[in-house]
Amino acid sequence: MSPGFSTESAVEPGTLYVVATPIGNLGDLSARAREVLSRVQLIAAEDTRHTRQLLQAFGIDTALTSLHEHNEMHKSEALISRLLAGESIALVSDAGTPLISDPGFDLVANARARGVSMAVVPGPCAAIAALSIAGLPTDRFVFEGFLPAKSAARVTRLRELLNEARTMIFYEAPHRLVEVLRDLAAEFGAERAASVSRELTKRFETTYTGTLAQLCEIAEKNADMARGEIVIIVSGNTAPASSAQSFNADQLLRTLLEELPPSQAAKIAAKLTGEKRGDLYARATQLSGGKREE
Repeated sequence: MSPGFSTESAVEPGTLYVVATPIGNLGDLSARAREVLSRVQLIAAEDTRHTRQLLQAFGIDTALTSLHEHNEMHKSEALISRLLAGESIALVSDAGTPLISDPGFDLVANARARGVSMAVVPGPCAAIAALSIAGLPTDRFVFEGFLPAKSAARVTRLRELLNEARTMIFYEAPHRLVEVLRDLAAEFGAERAASVSRELTKRFETTYTGTLAQLCEIAEKNADMARGEIVIIVSGNTAPASSAQSFNADQLLRTLLEELPPSQAAKIAAKLTGEKRGDLYARATQLSGGKREE
């Protein structure tokens, strides 16, 4: 065995173990994760009912306590006290790696600040799983989690990401998939390459690839695309500087058009960007719905 590897799996007292659990396929729970979950004194779980089913599948009867977004802040102190007293505790979420769009940050941050010993038991993560099969650049990427549920806030966030050059990873709720893909196509461009993965590691795992326009069309026609857990991968903005400037001008025009008519918006945008006022007026007219001023 390489000297860089270890087979150490003993559970140490007073240690918080952050344990990744399957996102769908039970076979993805590692042997080390099973041992840790079996030997700690307590498991802090996002949903004890869900985690109990997982433990029962492997014959594990470790005590459970809930730790979710509504009780984490006040419950973390009690768990840290138990850790400082020498108990070992495992932190799990409903699926995948804790803290990645799941509870656990307050506990880990506060435990770290109090000097609690920690160990990670890595494993499944939907974001990385989807990225690895998307066929999009993986050398640099950014995890954006869930976009805002309300359209206006979502569009605002997407406009902040217009010039992001790294591959972007989003989680999304199935019932919002179509509207989110429409917003992505409208803000990033219909021809931007992307993928949508659903039900990763499960029986009906499917990954759709294409442009945002193509994926939007599929989602509008195929209800199966919006079944199960969703991960959207979008390629970064690789446009040359001149195109990137156009994106900036569009963002500026949209902001100005919230308060001004197209002619005034174009005049101000021309001063700020150095682009031709006539070109900006034509674009402002387009962005305002094609209505020209009298």
